[in-house]
This record gives sequence, C-alpha cells and structure tokens, in this order.
Amino acid sequence: MWKEFKEFAMRGNMLDLAVGIIIGTAFGKIITSLVNDIIMPPIGLLLGKVDFSNLFIDLTGKSYLTLSEAKAAGAATINYGLFINMVLDFLIIAFVIFFLIRQVNRIKRQEQPAEPTTKECSFCYMAIPKKATRCPHCTTELQSA
Repeated sequence: MWKEFKEFAMRGNMLDLAVGIIIGTAFGKIITSLVNDIIMPPIGLLLGKVDFSNLFIDLTGKSYLTLSEAKAAGAATINYGLFINMVLDFLIIAFVIFFLIRQVNRIKRQEQPAEPTTKECSFCYMAIPKKATRCPHCTTELQSA
C-alpha cells in the first residue's frame, strides 16, 4: 500500500499540481499586497482620504473609530471595505490568468500545422490543388474527396 501511495504521490501530474498551488498561493499574496498597499491608498486619497480596510458597519449600534477597535470589543460588523479589497484581488488575478491563458492558446494555435491545400494525383503523383476535379499534369479525372 505504501508503494502504491508513493507512486501516486510522485506522478508528474501530482507534482505539477503541487507546484502550481504553491506558486498560486504566493502569487495571491503578492496581489493582495498590490491591492492593499499600492492600489487602494491612492484610490482612498482620491475619494477623500478613505481607508478601505476600515470601512465597516457596526451591527451593535455602538460607535467604533476603526475596525480593529470593533473587533477587539467583539462587535458584530459587516466589513464591506475588506470585501472591496478582496473583489479587487479577484479581478486582478482573473485578469492575469485570462492573459496567461490567452497567450497559451495563441501559442497552441501557432503550433498546429496548417491544413493542406494540395493533394496528390493518384495516377501521376503530382501535387494538385485540393479542390481540383481533373489533374492538370496527366488530365486524369479525380474522385472528389
């Protein structure tokens, strides 16, 4: 059983998947930092010095200045500012993945051989246009494909 598990775990696809998950996790952290530390501060400044990470609705009716104060007090909150940050994280990651897949598809299309435009005459073996019904070299009548 151990040998079978080892073969299963060491398959190429499993290792590729593990590497992909690890790189994806690291990439997600980079994107989260990009959104929280680079993108949101200028947007908050343009919207009147708003810190999106501190946008919340207190459901207890008390007034807290920051989200961390509300959490420390154990207040129930709706953290819509953090939700906005997560939506931006998702959109950026989806945009990057879209372009990555687009490039991979473009490369795959280039690698596929073009469909042949000629065929071989079955009598004289000369290359002739695929749509030809008669060979221009030996005048043999061709069967339509």
